[in-house]
Amino acid sequence: MTKIYSLAIAARAVLNLHSLNNEGGEGNQIQTRMVNVFADGRLHNVNAISGDMLKHIQSEHLHRLAMQAQLPLSEGARLFNANRINYDVDTDKAFQRELETAKTNAGQLDLILQRCAVTDMAGVLVTTGNRSLPRKSVVEFGWVVGIPGSVKTDSYFHVKFESERGGGSAGVDESGSISGKQTPFHRPASSGEYAIVAQIEAARVGFNDIAQRYAVDIEERAKRLRALLESVLYTFVEPAGAMRTAQNPHILDVSGVITVSSQVIPAPCISPLKADFVSDIQRVAASFNQLHENAITVLPFASLGEFAEQMSELIKNAEPFELPSARGA
Repeated sequence: MTKIYSLAIAARAVLNLHSLNNEGGEGNQIQTRMVNVFADGRLHNVNAISGDMLKHIQSEHLHRLAMQAQLPLSEGARLFNANRINYDVDTDKAFQRELETAKTNAGQLDLILQRCAVTDMAGVLVTTGNRSLPRKSVVEFGWVVGIPGSVKTDSYFHVKFESERGGGSAGVDESGSISGKQTPFHRPASSGEYAIVAQIEAARVGFNDIAQRYAVDIEERAKRLRALLESVLYTFVEPAGAMRTAQNPHILDVSGVITVSSQVIPAPCISPLKADFVSDIQRVAASFNQLHENAITVLPFASLGEFAEQMSELIKNAEPFELPSARGA
């Protein structure tokens, strides 16, 4: 079994012909999302997918897994409402009374963590009832950014056909022209190699940051941790987003490294924008292991299949890590 304090993933993924994240539309042109990154001594303008998109994908998988595992869920989380526990604070009078009885922010956070596993792991800001009670997510995603020189975005011409009102189905008239209204538009598609980073504070699952204690028992934390890791795995396997109906991305390859910390030190992560990021992460891990024996495990992977194997093994063997500050709580 593996006690996980924190976990980090740094990977390069080859995505072909995707349009997962766009800025919006201007006229009949859909604008793809572009960002500036610094590499090779200068700035580059590259295609990107917002970390918010990955977080939403991961939260969606987490919601389904939590339902399947029968983890405790607020009604808001059960409905996949973005407000999560806020929905319950607004609508559930009995829960409102429980929070009022708890009085302190620490006591209220205990009740929130016990009531909703998705709020615990995905985070939320409880604002109802003149509150400002934050629950920071235990999962962090960076932007998915194109490797400079390895990504290209093209714009493709499409026509949306609309039959003339009352004219029935489309057809060709006697002159040979198509009857009905045709709306031309341009749709982007990007292909290339992308850098992905993600970090998971596994030891914070079920942890009350205000009171510095765990609000749920170790068995419940273990169930939540396994669901959390599984949701991260599925995020890489199925990168949902915009325009997947007709532009589901071709995932050609995923390679990189998973680092797992079993002591109170961070799992090292270096951006895959750096060419030798895997070897550099291995050097950092080796340095950490000189300070704390066997603190960091490094799990390199060269394909999506190998990544799934490494993650599956972690999920099966994952055990909750107890933060030192909680032992005296």
